[in-house]
Amino acid sequence: MPIGLAKRPDGVFIDMSLSPLTLAAAINEVFHSHSYFVGLNYPVLVKALYGVGPDLGTPGMTRLANDLSVMSDERIALYKQPKMGRGYAEYYFETLYLDEITLPDGTVIPERPTRLDVDEFVAEMWNKGILFGIEVAAVAAAIASTKADRITVATELEPEPGQDATVVEVSSDLHRSDAPKARADGRIDLGSFQNRFPQIKANVRLLKKLPAVPGHPGFDLAGRMTPAEQPKDLTLRFFAGDGTEAKELEDGEYLVSTREGFLNVDSKSNRISITDKIVSMDGVSGRTTGNLELAGAYEEFGDVQEQRDVTGGDITVHGNVYGNIHSRGGTVVLDQNLVSGSVANVAGSITVTGVASNSVIHTGKGAVHIGRAENCVISGTIVTLGEASNCEIIADEIRIEVAEGCAVAGRNVEIDSAGPRRRTEMVVYVLVKDVSQFDQEIADLELRVAGFDQANQGFQQEVDRIAAIPDVRRYLALAAKLRTQELQLNAEQGQHLRKIAGAVAVELQIIAKLRTDLQAGQTQLKLLQDKLARVIEQKVEAAGIARCGLRMVSGETTVRTMPFQADVAALTQLPAKDIKQRLRGTPSGGELLFSDGAGSLDWHLNPRLRPVAG
Repeated sequence: MPIGLAKRPDGVFIDMSLSPLTLAAAINEVFHSHSYFVGLNYPVLVKALYGVGPDLGTPGMTRLANDLSVMSDERIALYKQPKMGRGYAEYYFETLYLDEITLPDGTVIPERPTRLDVDEFVAEMWNKGILFGIEVAAVAAAIASTKADRITVATELEPEPGQDATVVEVSSDLHRSDAPKARADGRIDLGSFQNRFPQIKANVRLLKKLPAVPGHPGFDLAGRMTPAEQPKDLTLRFFAGDGTEAKELEDGEYLVSTREGFLNVDSKSNRISITDKIVSMDGVSGRTTGNLELAGAYEEFGDVQEQRDVTGGDITVHGNVYGNIHSRGGTVVLDQNLVSGSVANVAGSITVTGVASNSVIHTGKGAVHIGRAENCVISGTIVTLGEASNCEIIADEIRIEVAEGCAVAGRNVEIDSAGPRRRTEMVVYVLVKDVSQFDQEIADLELRVAGFDQANQGFQQEVDRIAAIPDVRRYLALAAKLRTQELQLNAEQGQHLRKIAGAVAVELQIIAKLRTDLQAGQTQLKLLQDKLARVIEQKVEAAGIARCGLRMVSGETTVRTMPFQADVAALTQLPAKDIKQRLRGTPSGGELLFSDGAGSLDWHLNPRLRPVAG
């Protein structure tokens, strides 16, 4: 056996610790001698010679084949030259016959069909110049098939390119960039910069350098290596500006902030700097900032232009807002007007000092304060308005000084002056928790209470009827006086009383049984009455507060109840179009509380859930 190969009782082994050149020479010696490996593990052969394929563990002697055999001349003649293409080789498989032969003793063996062998095929293709890339499974399938076909039997391996050195963000803070923002789907958002005003702390790792990763070479069919293109490197310190520096840390090279402040990225040089706090005076527009997505608080002295989005927390705008404000929490304060825009705060208050017009205002958990609102959709926990005109408003608590042509829904609604506006009606809905799930149980309990009460009355009436019989009445009166020791009897009188008792014994037994049944019925009645009271209290507690106060009605105004299943917060989370549809659509269910063009209303649910109006 050549160096690097060893034949053992359990197969032929190859020494994976030797160099590929040494092993290639050994394999070349075997195949050129027209020998072949029986039961060849072709992936192991490719791994040994070219380093391509699965990990075989620690280098050493690895089983390559079952045995080694020699091909006869007639078998060698079966294998034709493959058709070579650009990066591939094809072979035509057809039905084969061995030639007629005559044995030394004169015996003639006629022509007979035969088939190729996969292991022989690998060896003969090696001798024909295909040292790499044989598709063994395809060859085996073609040999097993009975039809003639030309198939690709070998393909070369293209080199796998490496990865250039690059930097990745390792900070949760967004970096500043005036370049258009890349969306998650790969498209470019021309309305947004990457972000201008992210704020970070000192000693924060901002970028990490990922070193270049070399590629993997390819191999042609002759086994010649095709080198991969070399990846490009970069120098991280070229990205460091004021307030940042490149540091070699235990797990790699990082760009680290050296002070606290706002992150600024120079789009021309790509240098990253940490600067002092920035107060924006130029407003939010496509020219100055684009859409903003901020990690912290933001204060703007200019206007927020149309179709511009500002996302952050604790947002204050001293100019007018024509775009959209999105706050993750804290407070949102607009010192001027909100026109054809929107304000949303996940958890916190919203204040609009001026006028809100044709806008959507929503807070998930907090109060809304607006001086004057026109044609707006407003939702929140508490809503307080000076003047509201043609608005849709839904909240847990609502307080409005003057409301005209609005559709209002809340659990606690108070309006100083309410009325229509031109052709738009004024509608108030009092949100009443739907507690109908208790009604069936209450009805069942009330029916059972009535049944026991009626039965107890029947027992008592029967006792009274029997006790009114003269002899029974006389005996019961004497027995009562004897129990209270008001009467003392001698022997003769006692004998007479016993005779009376004997005469009315049956009636006395009936009275005793009726009184026993009455006592059991009264006990059961008390238990049911207590349970009924508890269920009613549970219903009262589940319903909570619901009230509406209209101090003055100046025009046709309608007030109705609106039952709801979930918490009020779920209603306030509805999209603006759904709130409009719900408040302006045809009422479904509910009770009409008020419908008039003048007067006032003070309505609330009493503890027994019966509406009281005044």
